Amino acid sequence: MAAAQGAGSSSAGPPGAPVSIPGHSSSTAVAVWEWQDEFGRWRPYRGDVCRFIEQGFQASQQKGRRSGSGLVSSSISLGHADASLAPYVIDIPSLTQFRQDTGTMRAVRRHLFPRDSAAEQGIVWEWQNDERGWFPYEMNVCVFLEQAHASRHQRVDLGPLGYNYEVDLVAQVQTNKTTRFCRSVRRRVDNPYPVTAAPAPLHTGTGCSCQQCWLNGGTGPITTRFRHSVTNFPNSSAAPQVSGRTTSGSSSGVGFVPYNKPALSGARSTPRLNAQSSWALPQAGGAVGPSTGLSTSNGVSALNLPVKMSKPSKLNQALAGWWRSLAASAMGLMMAAPTDPEAVVKKYLVEVKGTPADEDCIICMEKLASPSGYSDACECRTIKAEMVGRLTNCQHSFHMLCVLAMYSNGNKDGSLQCPSCKTIYGEKTGTQPKGKMEVSTFPQSLPGHRDCGTIQIVYHISRGIQGPEHPNPGMPYTARGFPRYCYLPDNEKGRKVLELLKVAWNRRLIFTVGTSSTTGESNTVVWNEIHHKTEMDTNLSGHGYPDPNYLDNVLAELAAQGVTEDCLRK
Repeated sequence: MAAAQGAGSSSAGPPGAPVSIPGHSSSTAVAVWEWQDEFGRWRPYRGDVCRFIEQGFQASQQKGRRSGSGLVSSSISLGHADASLAPYVIDIPSLTQFRQDTGTMRAVRRHLFPRDSAAEQGIVWEWQNDERGWFPYEMNVCVFLEQAHASRHQRVDLGPLGYNYEVDLVAQVQTNKTTRFCRSVRRRVDNPYPVTAAPAPLHTGTGCSCQQCWLNGGTGPITTRFRHSVTNFPNSSAAPQVSGRTTSGSSSGVGFVPYNKPALSGARSTPRLNAQSSWALPQAGGAVGPSTGLSTSNGVSALNLPVKMSKPSKLNQALAGWWRSLAASAMGLMMAAPTDPEAVVKKYLVEVKGTPADEDCIICMEKLASPSGYSDACECRTIKAEMVGRLTNCQHSFHMLCVLAMYSNGNKDGSLQCPSCKTIYGEKTGTQPKGKMEVSTFPQSLPGHRDCGTIQIVYHISRGIQGPEHPNPGMPYTARGFPRYCYLPDNEKGRKVLELLKVAWNRRLIFTVGTSSTTGESNTVVWNEIHHKTEMDTNLSGHGYPDPNYLDNVLAELAAQGVTEDCLRK
C-alpha cells in the first residue's frame, strides 16, 4: 500500500489538538507512522491516517497503564480512517501491519519529531521513479530537506542519513553520487501530522536503547521481507531507490494502494453489506500441462442468453431445451458450491456456547462478550450480533457476524483466511483477469544456477472490463507492460515453483486489478503478493539473479496463499 488517501476519521479531533497521555507531564511532539516496503524503504502514512493510528496507539497505552502490563494486545483497522485501506490492520504490540485479504505482513514504526519540523506542517518531499510516479522519502529525510530548504541551501548531501544521493533544492534534482544518475524531486504540502504528548524531551542525537528511543524513535520489528536485492540488509538504514519496473507480487507487494473496497466499518451509517453470493461460469481453458511451450487461459465470463426467435421452431425449441438444461446444471453447481456467505461462516466456525473469553474481536475491536460492531452494517438471517465462533483448526475466536462481513466484503470464493494467524480454510482464489500463461525452457543459465538451464514464463493479459469481483465493476481496466517475462532456474526446486505457479495462475492469484505503485494509475492490472524475477541478471534492482533466497521466499509466499505441495497431489 502507499500513503493513504482520503479524509481522516471524524473522531480523531481537530488537526492541531495534541493527543494527551493522562498521568504524565509531557512536552508535545509530532507523531509520524511509517510502513516498510520490501526494499527496506520506510514510507509515511498520510497525516490524517497517522492521526487515526496515533489515537489507537494512545488508547492502547492507556489500557496498558490501567492493567499494569504496558502495551496491551490491540489492533487498529485502517479502514475506519480511509475506506481504501479497509483490508489493513495494524497490530500495536508487534508494530506489524497485516492485510486481511492476502495475509501480507509489514513492519511499521512510529517517529516523534519537533513541533517546528516539516511533519507538523504536512510538508512531504518526494522523488520520481522511472514511470513518473512520485514516492515520499521517509519522514526524517523530509525533515532534513525542509530544514535545508528553509535555510536557503542550494545543495544537500543525504549521505549522513544513509542515502548515496545529493539533492539540488533549487533545480529540484536528486543525483546518485556514484553513477551520477538524476531524478526529479518535489516539495508538496499535505495534511499535517498529529501533535501528541512526548513523555520526555526528544533526543536530538543518535537513538539509544532507552524506552523512549525504542517506542518513539522509529524502531519496530525487523521485517522478514528483505528478499530480492543483495543491497537490502536488515541493518541497513536505507535502501536504494530502484527502477520502477515492477516485480513485486503485491499490488500491495511493492506498496500497492488497495482498491476502494467498501469499508469494513462498524459505523451505524455504513450501508448494509449484501451477504448474497454471486456466481459465474468459468471460461473454458485447461490447466497448464507439464511440457514446455504450453499455455493456459483463465478468468470468468457471463453466460450469453440464447437469441429469441420470432416464431417457434425446432431449432428454437432445441435451443430452449439446451438453455434449460444448462441453467439447471448451473443451479446445481450453485447449490453444491459452498459460497453462500452464511454457509461458509458456519462451515469453518463452531459457535462458542456460554460466556466468551475476555478479549477483543480483532475485526470490529469490540469485546467478544459484546455484540458485533457490524450489527447495523451487515444483514443476516441466522447469524446474530452476539454469536461468537471459533475457527476449527487455528482455534481463534471472532464475532461470527464480523467474519460474515469480512467474507461478504471479499471475493466470496468459498474460502476464509483467519485475520489473526492467516490460516486458510478452503481453496483461496483471486481476482486475476483472464489471460494466458506460457512456459518454455532454454539452455542458458541464470547467475547463481550455472548447473542448469532456464525456465521462461510469459504472462499475457489484455485490457478489459472489470467484473463483479473487481474494485469498480463495469469500468475498463488497463494492462500495462504485457507480455511480462519471468525466469526460474530449470532445476528440481525451480520446477517445483513452476508447478505451484501454475496452480496459482489457475486460482487467479498471480495478478489483480488495483492501483499501480510505480505509476499511480488506478484500474490497472498489478502483481498480487507472489514475487517474480523479471530479469535474468543485473540484480542491483532486486528483479534479477543471483538471489540465493528467492526460491525459498516465493515458496513461502505461495504457501501463504494456500498453494502448497499438497495441491500437486490432488
